[in-house]
Amino acid sequence: MTPQDYDYLRKILKDRSGLLLSADKQYLIESRLLPLARKAGLSGIGDLVQKIKNGSEAITVDVVEAMTTNETFFFRDKVPFDHVKDTVLNELLAARANRRSLRIWCAAASTGQEPYSLAMIVKEMSAALSGWRVEIIATDLSQEVLEKSKSGIYSQFEVQRGLPIQLLVKYFKQVGDLWQINPDIRAMVQYRQLNLLQDFSHLGRFDIIFCRNVLIYFDQATKIDIFNRMLKSHEPDGYLFLGAAETVVGLTDVYRPCPQRRGVYVPNAVRPASAQAPAMAFGR
Repeated sequence: MTPQDYDYLRKILKDRSGLLLSADKQYLIESRLLPLARKAGLSGIGDLVQKIKNGSEAITVDVVEAMTTNETFFFRDKVPFDHVKDTVLNELLAARANRRSLRIWCAAASTGQEPYSLAMIVKEMSAALSGWRVEIIATDLSQEVLEKSKSGIYSQFEVQRGLPIQLLVKYFKQVGDLWQINPDIRAMVQYRQLNLLQDFSHLGRFDIIFCRNVLIYFDQATKIDIFNRMLKSHEPDGYLFLGAAETVVGLTDVYRPCPQRRGVYVPNAVRPASAQAPAMAFGR
């Protein structure tokens, strides 16, 4: 791969997905795009670049999807999901007692483990949420991973990563060597293709937004823009969850960290999250 081809691909990825690759990430491009080139019957990345330059939208989409498919697993990092289960949902139950509805958005949902983890938490709280409308919207740039998400089918390796055995037994059915999440859990999640660089106001407003482990790949200006637009889709007393290596600090003041809750942020105009509702425990 020539330096010119690499720079061209970096620009395409930045413009299409926000992905920011430094000058020393050629190995990452080669490891992900060489198999794609071979699958398309091309001799190498140079031919792939030429196809894009010639206007092949299909190849361009395949390249962006190959480079933006990120790792995920059930209940990733555990702590954010504990915050949802033990405090955040309880606080929202009290705050939304009149309207009896909640909306959750998983941005960059990848292959579905994150929204399904949240769906299982909501299902476990079904007694407290009886009569409530709970919507979980999951979005991703990649149509390929969305199709996998909708199927709810995972390998033994995937269900062993982060998923408590009790929930595997309770909410999954074994299909040969694979596991499929039960239809009632799948039905709780709505999947939509979405590019975070584009307008997402049509999704409506949300009480909880999970945008974990995706902004880390964007440059500072893109992060600030997404935070500013995300605020407009957020209820004033809602909660934003970011990845362990992500923060709003030093980037924007539209959100601020939530005290004693690592990785959780709130719109800056709301009251301090000091008065917490008592935890509602349930078995995992």
